[in-house]
Amino acid sequence: MLEVMKGVSKQEPGYDKMEMIELPVPEVTEDKVLIEVAYTGICGSDIHTFKGEYANPTTPVVLGHEFSGRVVKIGEEVTKIKVGDRVTSETTFAVCNQCDYCKRKQYNLCPYRKGLGTQQNGSMANYVLAREESVHILPDNLSYEGAAMSEPLACCVHAMYQVSKLELKDVIIIMGPGPIGLFLLQIAKEVGSFVIMTGITKDAHRLELAKKIGADIVVDTQVEDLAEIVMQVTDGYGVDKVYDASGSSYAVNASLPLVKKQGEFIQVGLFAKKIVDIDTESIIQREISYKGSRSQNPYDWPIAIHLLAKGAIRIDEMITKKFDLDHWRAAFDTVMAGNDIKVLIASNPDKF
Repeated sequence: MLEVMKGVSKQEPGYDKMEMIELPVPEVTEDKVLIEVAYTGICGSDIHTFKGEYANPTTPVVLGHEFSGRVVKIGEEVTKIKVGDRVTSETTFAVCNQCDYCKRKQYNLCPYRKGLGTQQNGSMANYVLAREESVHILPDNLSYEGAAMSEPLACCVHAMYQVSKLELKDVIIIMGPGPIGLFLLQIAKEVGSFVIMTGITKDAHRLELAKKIGADIVVDTQVEDLAEIVMQVTDGYGVDKVYDASGSSYAVNASLPLVKKQGEFIQVGLFAKKIVDIDTESIIQREISYKGSRSQNPYDWPIAIHLLAKGAIRIDEMITKKFDLDHWRAAFDTVMAGNDIKVLIASNPDKF
């Protein structure tokens, strides 16, 4: 195994400030697991980080937190994971293990949490270090490409199964037909909910895919009247739930008045700014529960991996481009162009 490796690093805050660097392969001790990375998905938060819009990362740091790979080394305290295992990993790398959230394994809420790709070097590299508790062994029928989507899918499971309780009878809106929106759609259709998926004119190909994979209605909000459509479908009451995956305050404000009284609005997408203008009048007058959904925790992962393994997620249609690690910048440019769904980076293309 090499002693040095390549990684895509956010070197300092600001727009871009990213480089391919050489750094030592991490040492493996205690409960840590060294994973030779197969694929990493580019997340919307990675794009926010690239643009300098996301303050969470501690720089310098290697990006990447949606990944799959093979275990090549384990620490002396590791008991369940073996060298050679095909795996993916939660993003949690370190927590305090003392707070109320940690005691409930709600690691995503621990105030001292360190996450892969934000405060700890992530998977846009040849190797990534994870803690054993975060590592999940892949079913034999789940490809490395599919497994690289388990983290964003787990975030969507979190939004739909923990933050809210999606039900068969629900009529819902999903705002934004990007990868997260399309994952939310596929989970909702697995449950059996009625889904209205929205986007704008430039999302035409994504809305077409949304219709293909199960959306009951797709709406281009720039040319169609979303309010009229929603009220027709719901007999004037509004939808049970809205899941925003757009991170657009315009989209949020367009849909808040369309939530039925005492309905729920779940904020999944990140905004480019920390503070945005929100239609609080609709929230108050309609007694809407506006909830944030942050990342994922251990309870979400078995469900996400099960959905992938059983074929509930259209893996082949979600992954539209792959680049090797040396061409990471072209991969980021492709995502920012907005014409693809899920773009993967292959860290060791000659080995997987």
